[in-house]
Amino acid sequence: MIKVGLVDDYRVDLEKLHAIVGRMEAVDIVFVTQSAEDAYEKVKKGDIDLLFADIEMPGMSGYELADLIHSHALNVDVVFVTGNSGYAVHAFDLNVHDYIMKPYQADRIAKCLERYLSTKQEKSIHGRLLIKQQSDIHVLQKKDVIFVERTGRSTTIVTTTGDIQTYQTLNELKGDLAEKDFIRSHRSFIINIHYIKNFSAYAKNSYIVSFEGTDKKAMMTKQQLEFFKKYYF
Repeated sequence: MIKVGLVDDYRVDLEKLHAIVGRMEAVDIVFVTQSAEDAYEKVKKGDIDLLFADIEMPGMSGYELADLIHSHALNVDVVFVTGNSGYAVHAFDLNVHDYIMKPYQADRIAKCLERYLSTKQEKSIHGRLLIKQQSDIHVLQKKDVIFVERTGRSTTIVTTTGDIQTYQTLNELKGDLAEKDFIRSHRSFIINIHYIKNFSAYAKNSYIVSFEGTDKKAMMTKQQLEFFKKYYF
């Protein structure tokens, strides 16, 4: 079952989207709203998997909403719905799941949801993580991942049993790890909150993070530390 949220300031478009998505199998519509600000408050509760968002809205735009979701590593994928094709480049910058042009077509939305469900099934195997290397594929328990670090063109996954190197980027791994247990603490790090031991001030806007189970350190920005304190405590 895919849990979905819908946001569009134009009521007619929102009602049409609601009608189409509501007819799809394996979909549960959790909320429908005309406000991006209201959608963001609901997204933070962690009750949905996928958000359909119009881009051009008053106040907070759909692009700004997706940027907040992306920067705070919230475990929600975004589908942009818009009548303006000029936003496509920005959509790819934010690594959104899909980009659908208005007027909505039921078969186009169905393909989007089918692809999303297929992608999720491939990525997530009962709490396990598939790590690809040139000639090997490692299967890790997500609970054993302490943190992930991107350095240059290589990614290191620090686990309770050792380190694993992969060519996969943080954005590629984020969809598997951006759950309630993981946070994108810094542009170069994803960390498991359950292993955090302490924070040490490093610079004006960043902290060094120490963990149980390893002597290796990660980084967290001041903004993400505030987010961590607000939503995890």
